[in-house]
Amino acid sequence: MNPDIEPQEYAGPDDPVPEQTLVALARSGEEAAVRELIRRLNPRLFRVARGIADSDAAAEEIVQDAYITAFTRLEEFRGEARFSTWITRIVVNTAKMQRRSRRHTEAYDTVAETRESAAAVLPFPGQTPEAPEAALGRNQFRALLEEAIGRLPPELRLVFLLREAEGMTIKAIAEDLRLHPVTVKTRLFRARRQLRRILERHINGGFESLFPFAGARCTRMAERVVNTLGGHLRWR
Repeated sequence: MNPDIEPQEYAGPDDPVPEQTLVALARSGEEAAVRELIRRLNPRLFRVARGIADSDAAAEEIVQDAYITAFTRLEEFRGEARFSTWITRIVVNTAKMQRRSRRHTEAYDTVAETRESAAAVLPFPGQTPEAPEAALGRNQFRALLEEAIGRLPPELRLVFLLREAEGMTIKAIAEDLRLHPVTVKTRLFRARRQLRRILERHINGGFESLFPFAGARCTRMAERVVNTLGGHLRWR
């Protein structure tokens, strides 16, 4: 790592370093730039992977593998598209390959997670500590949402999460997934129609909190990727 540049310089919310600058620094082996790119991209890439994978554990593994692939093959990134678009496509391809390879093996099962781990992974946005009954209701509602979304076919689940949870535009989703915008709109319509059968009374709101990837999990992802890349790259 460059001793003259502190890692926190990459994380300032008021004056963020442009993505292309971080990529250039990552090319030169700047560890702090790699960590900042991971921090920025984790939420979207996790939701992309979760849109295809059948569990949180599988999605996390996909994102980690995609990071390793991207950062060890940065010389292949030509800058013809955004880096975030390039690595999103790597995540999609990685997820599809892993899905095919696991068709005849036992899938990951996140249903068996403890209530404590689920609460740590999926915190519902709150203002102040609330009554146990209210917290339970929120958790049950979120679980209902995620269960319903998990029942969608992957091609519908993916565009739904990118639109409703990640807040991406139809155009951006089409670009990242290399789909026609009309195809994205059609899949989004079909996803919403299927979800309404289960969530008719709860369809409005709440989607922005689904499948978050931040906090401790985000930090652990950065540590694993940086440690693995240490065997391939020489940090400055």
